Parts: sequence; structure tokens; C-alpha cells
Amino acid sequence: MASSVTLRCSSPIFNLPSNSSASLNLSHRTFSLSFPSNLKRFSGLSIRSSSASVSTIPAEGLAPAISLSDNALKHLKRIRSDRDEDLCLRVGVKQGGCSGMSYTMDFESRENTKPDDSVIEVNGFTIVCDPKSLLFLYGMQLDYSDALIGGGFSFSNPNASKTCSCGKSFAA
Repeated sequence: MASSVTLRCSSPIFNLPSNSSASLNLSHRTFSLSFPSNLKRFSGLSIRSSSASVSTIPAEGLAPAISLSDNALKHLKRIRSDRDEDLCLRVGVKQGGCSGMSYTMDFESRENTKPDDSVIEVNGFTIVCDPKSLLFLYGMQLDYSDALIGGGFSFSNPNASKTCSCGKSFAA
């Protein structure tokens, strides 16, 4: 990812004083400036940071915001291939359910993805989540079981303070 930082100064002092410092570390995305204590006012200073590309693939060694078990991934890929469309899985939360909030999950076309959605790639499968829901779902794992009793999708959510017995709703 190519990042750039622009430092502009519109004051008459174009060059920073010799005992001031600026450092840039793109690997940790930090930028700091320090000025001498006798420099009371430095008007017209603006700092702008921009990124040329945004990666939705998690950095190596980091778990995705929402993960899928092998069983869930296999089942979701099978459902998607049966529909023969380029679909992604939208997950979210809404008010309601036994414990106050319930999980939502549905396939949708990739064209319906909104600009502020988080797009998570998990082993060739795309999960989409709106920002508000991601606050409640961050770190969740979606699992699937084909057992006759208690089968279906299950949510393992570290943000849930309590869940109902059906496992489809939670409180945060």
C-alpha cells in the first residue's frame, strides 16, 4: 500500500527551525512533529495523509474481522454455486430477538455493496458487513452443522454478554 503524507506551511517561516524534528514511520502509520518550546505560534500548518489503495485482505498473521469455520465455508460455497451467481454473504445485526439483538445473514449481489461496508475475504469467499453491525460482530466466527437436532448456522461472538438458548440473538 502506497501512503503519502503532505506537510504544508503557509507562515513566513517556510523552513522548520533547526531544533524541530519530524519523523515518519509508514510501517506503524505514525507521524510526529516537535517544535522548540519558544515557538509559540505556528499558523497555517496543515498535515494531510492519504492512502493510494485500501487492502481488504487482513495482514499476514491477523485474523479477519469475521471468520468462517471450514464447515460454514463449505456450506456457503455450495449454496452460492447452486444459485450460479457472483454472490457475497451480508451479515449484520438488528434490534429484536430473545436477548435484544438478532443476527441477520443473506446472500446478495456484489454490486449492492455500499462504499462504507467492510469487505472481508475468507479463503475465496466474500463477507460484507455494515460499519454499525461490525462493532457488534468483530471477532465473530460463523459455524455450520448439519446435525438433525441443533443443526444450521451458529454464531460464536466474543462481544455477546449473553445469548438466548436458540443462539440466534444476543445482548452486547
